[in-house]
Amino acid sequence: MGASPCGGLASRIETKLSTDPTGEPHGSHYKLARKRVNQRRGAPSGSPPVTPNPDSPRGPRPGRSGDPGSRGFDWRDWFDPRRVGWLNLMLVFVPIGIALRVAGVGETWQFVAAGLAIIPLAGLMGESTEHLAHKLGPGIGGLMNATFGNAAELIIALFALFRGYDEVVKASITGSIIGNLLLVMGASLLAGGLKWPRLQFNRTAAGVGSTMMVLAAFGMLIPAIFYSLPEVLRVAREEGQDRRLFLEHELSVGVCIILMLTYVLYLVFSLKTHQNLFNPDAEEGSPDESLHGHGPGWSMSRAVGTLLVATSFVAIMSEILIGAVEHTSQAFGLSEVFVGVIIVAIVGNAAEHSTAILVALKNKMDLSVGIAIGSALQIALFVAPVLVFASYLREEPMDLLFTTLEVVAVLLAVFIARMVAEDGESNWLEGAMLLMIYAILAVAFFVLPGGEGGHPPGPGSAGEIGAVEAAPGDPGP
Repeated sequence: MGASPCGGLASRIETKLSTDPTGEPHGSHYKLARKRVNQRRGAPSGSPPVTPNPDSPRGPRPGRSGDPGSRGFDWRDWFDPRRVGWLNLMLVFVPIGIALRVAGVGETWQFVAAGLAIIPLAGLMGESTEHLAHKLGPGIGGLMNATFGNAAELIIALFALFRGYDEVVKASITGSIIGNLLLVMGASLLAGGLKWPRLQFNRTAAGVGSTMMVLAAFGMLIPAIFYSLPEVLRVAREEGQDRRLFLEHELSVGVCIILMLTYVLYLVFSLKTHQNLFNPDAEEGSPDESLHGHGPGWSMSRAVGTLLVATSFVAIMSEILIGAVEHTSQAFGLSEVFVGVIIVAIVGNAAEHSTAILVALKNKMDLSVGIAIGSALQIALFVAPVLVFASYLREEPMDLLFTTLEVVAVLLAVFIARMVAEDGESNWLEGAMLLMIYAILAVAFFVLPGGEGGHPPGPGSAGEIGAVEAAPGDPGP
């Protein structure tokens, strides 16, 4: 049977549509369009097409091509310690701090040098722990990150604990919680929001973390309420102050056991049953790449060696730092509560703070918010109970009785963080508001009189004995 005229016409039309005047298959006009775009941007016509920068909402910026080697320097890179190298440069304060201690130079300078030295050492501890976690797999690796994520803060607090600085220890717990929920999250939202108009994150994961922080806040609130109950005051009056302290320590141990159990449940939830909520992009990474995305990962021996060396030097610097706390606070007129809430907390978390801001600049808000809330959870549910249990190795154990301002600060931080996390999105203005709230609390702790940093007046003090024993109608002393 002969070919149909209609069929031949259709064949010629199909052939015409499938080729262009140069004889190339249809679709090469996309290549021509890319060449014109490259020519308008100053690129040679034969150069490879310009690919959009995935880290920028508006495409590649001048001087920042897709090739990392030819990438220009941007002001945002100052937040990246691996780009600038300022963390490694700060390691020079390690020998400086040791030299100042050996030479017996002023304790204020020792405090400053030790504090600056702990920042890069904590960063090395965190990075080596992440590389070990990457090598050991998601199960054991996630457990390591959850356990050693705040190792630097724990080491500093242990040295303060066994030197008898209980108020500094409890203040550092408070400072780490409000620092992560207000300072870290606020700085991350501000930095990311200035680059990206809309910041989104998994509200389920953030909501779980912030809800668990409510439990941790209750763990701080209940001992403070219990200490002032009329029944407890009556026991103190009838049986003595020792009985009251015994009841307070019993309550603190019970609360710590519950907090630790809650932390175990949180680990099971985040690492096992709902791992996809907390690590949604785990499958996208290459096993041969560093977790930070800069070159190959470390070997097992390098990660272990770096962790051990960094931990050893953190212990040395912590001993110097805590040894100079009293002299430095007196020299500058600072209370122990302010030193613990602001200075010690920032020193121990500085490296982690920079990581949260860095990933926020890349619009990885799940990771950034997870760092802020997760670190606060580790402090409240793991580090605080460990410190209370460790205090039983000395003569007088530590309790969970915090000052009124500390309890109020934590409650406000948890409440505000819960409000930010509940809708799963944010912007730079909310970040700025979090920073303003942190600044207000910092001013309050700064002007707080030194005498307000300890326990409330107990029955052993003359003032409360008179108040408790005096009848309502008595004129008193």
